[in-house]
Amino acid sequence: MGTGDVSGFGRLVRPRPAVFDSPRPYGGYFDDVYDALEEAYPAFSEAIEKVVVDRAELTLHIRPERIKDVCQVMRDDGSLKFELCSSVDCVDYLATDERRFHIAYQLTSMTYRRRVRLEAAVADGVPLPSVTSVYPTADWQEREVYDMFGVVFTGHPNLTRILMPDDWEGHPQRKDYPLGGVPVEYKGAEIPPPDQRRVYQ
Repeated sequence: MGTGDVSGFGRLVRPRPAVFDSPRPYGGYFDDVYDALEEAYPAFSEAIEKVVVDRAELTLHIRPERIKDVCQVMRDDGSLKFELCSSVDCVDYLATDERRFHIAYQLTSMTYRRRVRLEAAVADGVPLPSVTSVYPTADWQEREVYDMFGVVFTGHPNLTRILMPDDWEGHPQRKDYPLGGVPVEYKGAEIPPPDQRRVYQ
């Protein structure tokens, strides 16, 4: 019944919940991290947009132009020591946020056994400073975000595609990228659009 879309994306609409500042105290070590960053980073009030504690996770929303500076402090300050950036991810909030691309940095302090997430949001076509000089592990992860979403990281040593061929047009994980009908030339086949796929009833 319906469109024949068996992908699960046809007419699926989920309202995006509003994200508000969490009140203090945050609980656990979250207050210690917040206070240490505020003390160590002079431009703290200009860099932090909001702080969200949800599902026992701390997320610091950072102004995009300050993300590298905040990462530097998070790594180098003795009270923080977030030595590892374990991943750089991206979410596309197409049509629900003017700054549609939200880039999340998962940081881990192996010294204090703590985790925190930094998040920076940019509009389509707005670049973001690379953090590879602070966290070398972000090198290929930023390349993947660039390849899949088209987010440009200024200062990256080699910002090229990592998953798709160099001559590929578009960025496959954008929400406005077609779900099907893309020719797969090396196999001589084509992935049909969702409304033309086989339906099992």
